Amino acid sequence: MQITFSNLLRTLRKPLCPLRLKTMIATIDNFQVDLSKPIDISIPLSNTDANPIAWYVEKPEIEPVRFGEWVGKVSSGMSSTNFNTIIFNPHGHGTHTECLGHITRDFYSVNQSLKQFFFTAELVSIELEDQHGDFIVTKEALVRTLEGKFPEAIVIRTLPNDLDKLSRKYSHTDPPFLAEDAALYLRESGIQHLLIDLPSVDKEKDEGKLLAHKAFWNVTDVNNLNPDARLEATITEMIYVPVEIPDGSYLLNLQIASFENDASPSKPVLYAVVNK
Repeated sequence: MQITFSNLLRTLRKPLCPLRLKTMIATIDNFQVDLSKPIDISIPLSNTDANPIAWYVEKPEIEPVRFGEWVGKVSSGMSSTNFNTIIFNPHGHGTHTECLGHITRDFYSVNQSLKQFFFTAELVSIELEDQHGDFIVTKEALVRTLEGKFPEAIVIRTLPNDLDKLSRKYSHTDPPFLAEDAALYLRESGIQHLLIDLPSVDKEKDEGKLLAHKAFWNVTDVNNLNPDARLEATITEMIYVPVEIPDGSYLLNLQIASFENDASPSKPVLYAVVNK
């Protein structure tokens, strides 16, 4: 089944029988992707100790609603439905997508910033460089790995790519981060969406400088936003790309929940390019 990019969303809305779902090839500009083989690079959110945590918060809470002795849980025998309240922090509890409202005095919502959801993307694996005890994604590594490609989105998998990224407790550990000139290079390359498997593109304790955030979003004044700031650009942090997924070109579907907030939990999904 082949479809053009202009008909992609309309086609996805049509009900498909199981046999047709086995292969669904979409032709987008000059390449093809198989929409029946999604690669989810988000980290699930749970209320267990396995949930990753950053920024000094406790693990998420997922609990049934209680009214007196009544419990909103089918197994309690009191309710016909499971009726949970969830308390979490998008920045501290897993995969999330944020807009420049994360660092500005005035309110900007990621739900208003992100209006398109399919992007060309390049997945790159980057060896971290030790600079005076900090492990950094450098500009030089990005230039070398991208090899002159300038997609709409970049997905950065840092190496080593240990499985404990799925449950790591980052607080007070000074995790790796993105160098300021690396973020500037991505901005100047026209890349609109940055995805990375770290809790932040910036150093954990940097005295509020947020150099990589500001460079990527082109924010020069957080108190009075400069007119050339990149309102439509997003940063997605705390993804996880399994080791078996090869570097290369993909179609990215960047899905967020409709939170009117600077950040939202998100579910980025990659589709491999099968013909280019």
